[in-house]
Amino acid sequence: MKTVESAHAAPAGRAQATSSARPAKPPRPSRGNRDRLHGLLMSAPAVGGLIAFVGIPFGYAVVLSFYNVRLGSPLEPRFFGVEHYRRLFTDPDLSGPFLRALLNNLTFAAVVVPLQTGLALALAILLNRKLKAIGLFRSFFFMPVVFPMALVAVIWRLILSRSEQGMLNSFLDTVSFGNWGAFDWLGDGLTAMGSIIVLSVWQGVGFQMVILLAGLQQIPGELYEASQLDRASRWQQFRHVTLPGIRGTLVFVAMLTSVLSFRVFDQVYILIRGGGLDEDATRTVMYQAVTTAFDQNDIGQASAVTVVFFLIVVALTIVQRRVVRPDHED
Repeated sequence: MKTVESAHAAPAGRAQATSSARPAKPPRPSRGNRDRLHGLLMSAPAVGGLIAFVGIPFGYAVVLSFYNVRLGSPLEPRFFGVEHYRRLFTDPDLSGPFLRALLNNLTFAAVVVPLQTGLALALAILLNRKLKAIGLFRSFFFMPVVFPMALVAVIWRLILSRSEQGMLNSFLDTVSFGNWGAFDWLGDGLTAMGSIIVLSVWQGVGFQMVILLAGLQQIPGELYEASQLDRASRWQQFRHVTLPGIRGTLVFVAMLTSVLSFRVFDQVYILIRGGGLDEDATRTVMYQAVTTAFDQNDIGQASAVTVVFFLIVVALTIVQRRVVRPDHED
């Protein structure tokens, strides 16, 4: 009897030993950890590009702003401390053009951001319809976005030419029966910045329109049907259904337009160098930084200009984000 019991006990003992010797399976990561890991992996290329093409150059610009660096100079760069920053705010030859350029940037942004955002919203609402060939109309309004700014600036220089052969002057002369003379739209200080604003809005409004159009198409149609049953007018639907539905998208578009408006450079540089554009009325901070670096060969001073301007833009963006953030955010 004992022999039988011992025979049955032996396999059980070996099974227990085997099970105890088998390594335990590691716990599977939770869904939240896996989603976080996937998010990090998917954002790694964008973050890497941001660091490589924005972070490192900006850090290098901060370092150069403390040195007296000049292009083509055989002398070694020497440490300047905060001298470039002091000159930027105390030297009339530097502070005057910088403050004027900063004022031009603020004026450009103050006009372009509401104008371009409002126009983009109007176009998005207009094109958010199920009509035949609606895709053709959307492509037509988006087409200026794919044109290089250099090409757009050249075309608008022909349109705004001060000669009587300029397209705008020629049109106004025709509709006024010859009473409109040649007007220098780009050279006059009162209209030079306005010309740059019109050019920029025409070229960029299609991009914001596409973003807002995508936001409009995410609003459930049942909300509009319910508002119609309540006999809401078109304005009431826009105010109580459309605007709340795209509030987050609208905030994003406004912030994106603000950042792009502060870095305006291409059109100003091309039109000024092409001749005819009033430099004082349209000079921007980026234009001043580029001309300081490559016309005056003063890399250190240009780096100080870009660093100060970067901090100003970041501060304004944070303030704007605090003011116009969606209600559901903390």
